[in-house]
Amino acid sequence: MTDLNDVILIGRVTKDVGSDERGFSFVGNGTAKAVVSLAVNRSVKKGDAWEDEVSYIDCTIWGKTAESLKSKLVKGKQICVHGYLRQDRWEKDGKKQSRLNVIAESVQLLGGGKSAESEEEDNPFGN
Repeated sequence: MTDLNDVILIGRVTKDVGSDERGFSFVGNGTAKAVVSLAVNRSVKKGDAWEDEVSYIDCTIWGKTAESLKSKLVKGKQICVHGYLRQDRWEKDGKKQSRLNVIAESVQLLGGGKSAESEEEDNPFGN
């Protein structure tokens, strides 16, 4: 049986992708790379009240998609990312480290950060 590694997230961009070198760059072969941090809320019940629990998840977007979305991936923008998890592993100061990262296969712009009219014009996916 084949394993399954499929992720769908809807969240808000935590900072403008184009604001620093880590957010947007070109790798050695000239391929565009955008790294976006998504704030994803989940409601949890604590006692008699519901509270938001926030997770911050790094997502990497490659190629033409990264280039076309660079100016649209701004703080507060809600997006949907569909992709898969990749675990990065490294060693620092003799200690093994790891981090999960979502590799985006598709990205859709959703609400937030703009008016509904400008949203339709700016969305390259027509959604």
